[in-house]
Amino acid sequence: MSDASTQAKFPNPAPLGLAGFALTTWLLSMINAGWFGGEAMGMVLACALAFGGTAQAIAGVMELPRGNTFGATAFISYAAFWWSFALFVLFLHDKVPGAFVGWYLFLWGVFSFYMWLGTFRSPRALQLIFLVLWITFLLLAAGEWTGMAGLRQAGGYMGLLTAALAFYLSAAEIVNDNQQRTVLPIG
Repeated sequence: MSDASTQAKFPNPAPLGLAGFALTTWLLSMINAGWFGGEAMGMVLACALAFGGTAQAIAGVMELPRGNTFGATAFISYAAFWWSFALFVLFLHDKVPGAFVGWYLFLWGVFSFYMWLGTFRSPRALQLIFLVLWITFLLLAAGEWTGMAGLRQAGGYMGLLTAALAFYLSAAEIVNDNQQRTVLPIG
């Protein structure tokens, strides 16, 4: 027989998943915004495989016993995004037309849009992450479709905002849990 005091507490994997997402998104978005050139992509790919991909996948699997369908779906899906992105850049980027890459980005925008709809009862910080991420993917897709560098750069800046919001929510969940009070509000 067990009671609530003897049951194992499942740790919150969201700060890990959000940090993996934020750091990798920040690195790629610096390139998209034009702060760095393609020579910086190697670090993005390493991070995409290790932190953006693997750490987020681990966080997503950790959400399963917690019964968090949204968290599991988000973290595992965006982990797969990072793995697919790394594989694409490493092996296929010169073999796929830009318009098709635009569809890849657009469809990730569709996914991000309905995930954003799923946040409407969640803290405002999470709502903002998915709203800005959706816009980021749309701008990047439009940049691929039109060849307009300004759209890609705008997508890069929106990606930086997305990453900053994800870093904030990750930090808030760590700090608030550790302090056992709200230090950083999440809305």
